Amino acid sequence: MTPPESPQTRTAGRSSQSATLAEIAREAGVSAPTVSKVLNGRADVAPATRTRVEGLLRAHGYRRRRAEAARSPLIDLVFHELDSAWALEVIRGVENVAREAGLSVVLSESAGRLTPGRTWADQVAARRPHGVILVLSELDESQRALLTSRSIPFVVMDPAGDPGTDVPSIGATNWQGGLAATRHLVELGHTRIGAITGPSRMLCSRARMDGYRAALETAGLPVDPSLVVTGDFHHDAGYRLGLQLLRRPDRPTAVFAGNDLQALGLYEAARELGLRVPQDVSVVGFDDLPVARWVGPPLTTVRQPLTEMAEAAARLVLDLGRGDAAAAATRVELATSLVVRSSTAAPPKISDGLVQEKS
Repeated sequence: MTPPESPQTRTAGRSSQSATLAEIAREAGVSAPTVSKVLNGRADVAPATRTRVEGLLRAHGYRRRRAEAARSPLIDLVFHELDSAWALEVIRGVENVAREAGLSVVLSESAGRLTPGRTWADQVAARRPHGVILVLSELDESQRALLTSRSIPFVVMDPAGDPGTDVPSIGATNWQGGLAATRHLVELGHTRIGAITGPSRMLCSRARMDGYRAALETAGLPVDPSLVVTGDFHHDAGYRLGLQLLRRPDRPTAVFAGNDLQALGLYEAARELGLRVPQDVSVVGFDDLPVARWVGPPLTTVRQPLTEMAEAAARLVLDLGRGDAAAAATRVELATSLVVRSSTAAPPKISDGLVQEKS
């Protein structure tokens, strides 16, 4: 018969974990309460101290008790910017999946930075959500280590840069979309095709422009650098850069606007200059936001399945939270498709140096 556990035995069992924490505190040069704060995701710990303690926790193989590892019924959704219809499509997709799983969605914005601030990471660690979805954002090494140490899975949707092979991500076929948009204009007969790009630091923007260049080169058309201007995916950039392109004496007869918001800005620029879409200039966007169907004329654009991408990212982060090892190496690109509406047509005729409407 096994003898009952003595008080001394129980005390020894408790002190084993305490001794480990005390050892970590000594090695880190901090107090045991500070180690406890790090374990519990408290914000009142200096970043350098937190990083040092977390490294020692991992080195010692410390495992939190079940109570410590409890998760909140939340998914954290992080945007670098929230003020657009584009973001609404993503929120809708994440909420669809969260609702089915009985979870709520917490929204964060990193004020235009591609990497959230340290305060955000501390807040997420304290909340212990089921997972984190970062949209056009990325984490630095210390933030990744913090979430990993808390067993909080994260997925990047539409990554701004290369997320690395060890970060699950959901994207779209941006290169193929840029190719399809530009090829459509070439097939209509356009040879002077301008482009308003997105930020060069964003992977999706570079991929769309690579598709644009590939379509021109495949058609034997030169890529004129003076017809390519760099925007920021906002309406104001489309308007400002649209004026720049359309005021040229040798203006392009068509423009690939890089996204729908810049295309709408380009519409405004054309109206201000007395030009008609598509009679004087054809316009193609990218995203297929709901507004693309409502503007006059309805916008030809590349459909990026934003809601479906967001749903896929939410399902993936929940799979990771359930310990699905296969999900950890997932990198998915959902297909884009060209949606032809009324903003594109054959170019106007050019006769004796004058632009004439094509009959």
